[in-house]
Amino acid sequence: MLQTTYPYYLANEPVAANTDLEVTDKFSGEVATRVAMADAAAIDKAIGLAVDAMPAMRAYPPFKRQAVLEHCVKRFRERYDELALALCIEAGKPINDSKGEVTRLIDTFKVAAEESVRIDGEIVNLQISPRANGYHGYVKRAPIGPCSFISPFNFPLNLTAHKVAPAIAAGVPFVLKPASRTPVGALIMGEILAETDLPKGAFSILPAHRDGADLFTTDERFKLLSFTGSPAVGWELKRKAGKKKVILELGGNAAAIVDGDQGGKLDYVVDRLAFGAFYQSGQSCIGVQRILAHASVYDALREKLIAKTKSLVMGDPKNEKTFVGPMISESEAKRLAGWMEGAVQAGARIVAGGKVDGAMFEATLLESVKRDTDLYRKEAFGPIAILERFDDFEAALAQVNDSDFGLQAGVFTDSLAHAHRAWDALEVGGVLINDVPSFRVDNMPYGGVKDSGLGREGVRYAIEDMTELRLMVMRETW
Repeated sequence: MLQTTYPYYLANEPVAANTDLEVTDKFSGEVATRVAMADAAAIDKAIGLAVDAMPAMRAYPPFKRQAVLEHCVKRFRERYDELALALCIEAGKPINDSKGEVTRLIDTFKVAAEESVRIDGEIVNLQISPRANGYHGYVKRAPIGPCSFISPFNFPLNLTAHKVAPAIAAGVPFVLKPASRTPVGALIMGEILAETDLPKGAFSILPAHRDGADLFTTDERFKLLSFTGSPAVGWELKRKAGKKKVILELGGNAAAIVDGDQGGKLDYVVDRLAFGAFYQSGQSCIGVQRILAHASVYDALREKLIAKTKSLVMGDPKNEKTFVGPMISESEAKRLAGWMEGAVQAGARIVAGGKVDGAMFEATLLESVKRDTDLYRKEAFGPIAILERFDDFEAALAQVNDSDFGLQAGVFTDSLAHAHRAWDALEVGGVLINDVPSFRVDNMPYGGVKDSGLGREGVRYAIEDMTELRLMVMRETW
C-alpha cells in the first residue's frame, strides 16, 4: 500500500511542508495518500538552487552521471512491486499494465545510463577555401542550463522518466512538476535520486496546482521547458514561455489502416487493434481512435473486433484479469460520454460497449461516425474507437491526414510499396507497419507534428535538446 504521506523534494532534500494534496484511489474514489504541495516561494527557491547547481553539474563527469542512473535502475528493480501498486492505485491503471510501465521506466533509465558516456562531438573541416587554411573546427555538446519539466497523469512513471533520465545523462539540473492526480511515482523517483551524490540543487520534484505553477513556464532562468499533456495547455505554455526552448509532447487521434491483403491475419490484427484502442482505458495519446479497414476485409474485421471488444474484462485494476480500469476521473468519463452521445445523435451507431458508470467507461466501438463530430476530430483519450470502411489506399492515407493531429499511425499491410507510400505520405511523427500506433520503444525518436507537438523524445534525442552545440575554432599557426 501507499505511505500515509509523501514529501516533495527541494534541491535533493525531502520537505514535508504540508499534506495539502489528496491523491485518490481512482477505482474506489477514496483518499489513498496525501502529498506535500509546493507554493510559489518553494518553486522560486528550487529554480534559484538549480541555477546555482549548474557549475557543479557541468563539472560532474559522465561516469558519475552513469553511476546515478545505474543506481536508479537497481533501486527501481528492488522496488518494482511497490512502484507498480502505487501506479495502479493513483492512476487506476490495471496491475499488469502498471508492471509493464515499471519495466519501461527501468528500460528508459538503462538507455540513459548508456547514452550518458557517449555524448560526443565532431571535428569540422573548415578548410573550404584558401582563407581558412590552417584553421580547425571542433564541436562538443554542452548542457543547456536549468530545465523545467511538466509531466502528465497517464504514464506518470515512464513519461516522467523520459524527462528526468536524459537530464541526468546530459548534466542539466531540473525542476519537475508531476501531475497532481498522479504524483506518487515521481516522488518515489525523487526518494531514490536523493540517495545519490548528485550536486545540491540538481533536482527538485514539486507537486503544485496548475494555477500556482506559472514559474515553471515563465521564469527566464529556465533554458528549456519540456511539457507533456493536452494540446490546449501545451500551446498556451509555449506562448508564455518567452525565449527558452520548448519541447511539447501533446495529443493525437491516431489512426490504423488495415489493408485489403490482411484477410488471413485478422486475428492478429484484431488483437493489436483492441490493445491499441483500449489499453489503460484508452488514455494514451497514441491510442487507436480511428480504424480504417479495406472494404474486402471490413465485415470480417468488424465481426471479430466487436467480439473482442465485448470480451475485455472491466473492473478493479488490482485484479490481474482486468483489462479496462477506470478513467482518471468521473468528469473525464462524462466528457467522453457527451462526445459519444453527440456522435450518435449525428447518426453514429454503437456496435459494442457504450455503458458508463462513474469513472468506469466500457470498451466501446462505433461506426458511421460523422467526420465533423468532436468524437472524430478531437482526442478522445478514453476507451473508444471508430470503425470505418475504405476502398482506395490513397484515399485512406488522405483520410488519416484529415486531422489536426499527427503523432503516430499504424498500417497493416503485406505490400512493401504501400508501407513506403504510407511512410512518405502520412503527416505524422512515426509510422508503424503491421502494428498499432500505440507501440513505442523508449530509445526511438518519438514525437509529432501539427497540433501533436514539437521536438522528439527517446533518450538520445532528448539529450540533444537538453544540450547545445559549442564550437571551438583553432588556428594552426599565427
